[in-house]
Amino acid sequence: RGRILANRKRARVKAPFLLRRHRSSLQQTNDLRSKKKKKQRDLSFKHFIMVLRSKYLCSFLLIIAILSHVSQSLHFELKSGKSKCISEDIKSHAMTVGKYTVVNPNEPYPTPQSHKINIRVTSSHGNTYHHAEEVDSGQFSFTAVEGGEYSACFAAHDHKPDVTLGIDLEWGTGVHYKSLGSLAKRSKVEVMEFEVKALIETVNSIHDEMFYLRDREEEMQDLNRATNSKMAWLGLLSLFVCLGVAGMQFMHLKTFFEKKKVI
Repeated sequence: RGRILANRKRARVKAPFLLRRHRSSLQQTNDLRSKKKKKQRDLSFKHFIMVLRSKYLCSFLLIIAILSHVSQSLHFELKSGKSKCISEDIKSHAMTVGKYTVVNPNEPYPTPQSHKINIRVTSSHGNTYHHAEEVDSGQFSFTAVEGGEYSACFAAHDHKPDVTLGIDLEWGTGVHYKSLGSLAKRSKVEVMEFEVKALIETVNSIHDEMFYLRDREEEMQDLNRATNSKMAWLGLLSLFVCLGVAGMQFMHLKTFFEKKKVI
C-alpha cells in the first residue's frame, strides 16, 4: 500500500512536467508548420512577382515595338514645283526600309500626271541609295554603310494651275514588321513564337540603339571638350588683346600729358 501511494505521488509530480513537455512539443510542431507554410507563401509570392514582371516586361517591349512602328508613319503635303526632304538618323550597319505613296485624288482612277514625283535617298556623305522619277509610289530598303543622317528628298513637277500633293511616308530602321512577317511566312511559326521572335529582335534593336547612343554621347562630349578648350584659348587671347590695347592707350595718354606738361 505504501508503494502504491508513493507511485501515485510520483505520478502527480511528473504529470505537470509531462504535460508541459507535450505542450512544448506541440508548440514546436505548430511553429515548424507555420514556418513551412510561410516559406511556401513567400516562394509562391516571389514566383508570382517574377511571372508578373516578365509579363509586364513583355508587354512593355511589345508596346515599344508597336509605338516604334506607329511613329515611323508620316503624312505631309507638297506643292507643285517645290521639294521637301525628310531626314532620319541611322546608325552604321543598320537595316532601313521605306515606303512612300502619293495620295490619289481621283480614286479609283489612275493617278494623274500632275501627281508624279521624283525621289532621291542620300546619305550625309552624298551617296545615293535610292532614286526614282515620275512615280506615284514605291519603296526602298538598304543597309547603312556609314552612320549619320539619311535624307529622302521629294520633288514635285511644275504644273499650272498649282496643285498640292499629299504624300504618305513610312520609314523604319532596325526591327521592321515587313521583315518579321516574311520570317513568319517562311518558317510557318505559331503566333506566340512569332511574338517571341519579334520581342527578341526588339530587345536586340534596343540594345544596339543604347550602344549607338552611348557612342554618340561620347562624340558629343569630345566635341564639347574641344569647343570649351577653343573658347578658353579665345578668351585668353581676347584678354591679352584687351590688356595690350589698354597698355597702348595708357602709354599714349602718358606721352600726351608729358607733352602738354600736365605731369
